Amino acid sequence: MQKPTPIDEEIVLDPKRYIISETDEKGKITFCNDYFMEVAGYSKEELIGKPHSIVRHPDMPKVVFKLLWETISQGKNINAVIKNLAKDGRYYWIFTEFETRRDTDTGKIIGYHAARKSISKHVIEIIADLYATLLEIEKNEGIEASEKYLISFLKEKGDDIEFSNIMEEIHKFY
Repeated sequence: MQKPTPIDEEIVLDPKRYIISETDEKGKITFCNDYFMEVAGYSKEELIGKPHSIVRHPDMPKVVFKLLWETISQGKNINAVIKNLAKDGRYYWIFTEFETRRDTDTGKIIGYHAARKSISKHVIEIIADLYATLLEIEKNEGIEASEKYLISFLKEKGDDIEFSNIMEEIHKFY
């Protein structure tokens, strides 16, 4: 399936509804709610079994997903601001709460649950600027340089700020 070409039109999300999905431990979608299908513009058949990256927007720096995966694969929950791409090329910004799902008998990670909701324009403006910088660094110098910049950016904001809580702390930055 070919990725849609992004267009500069934002999908306005209902602040009272959540986009929900679950994946296996490798990131393939195993469940999606109706609101996810409605916003993303894909049918259940187009989503189930596909990598969650089907909705990844090209404006998202790879380092964000690298750090997300590193965090959740260690069994830690994390929140993140993500820009996603709908099937028709429009985009939507979301605040996502990622939770690890474990086998109740073995404790082994079997997948992930994500609940997404709308986010304020103020936070989007802040994070969009940071993501644009990270993306530019990735294009010119690679993902390692992008990660180094992000770590430096976080240290400037406070010694105890880590990627895993940046999204919760970002409102304190500005």
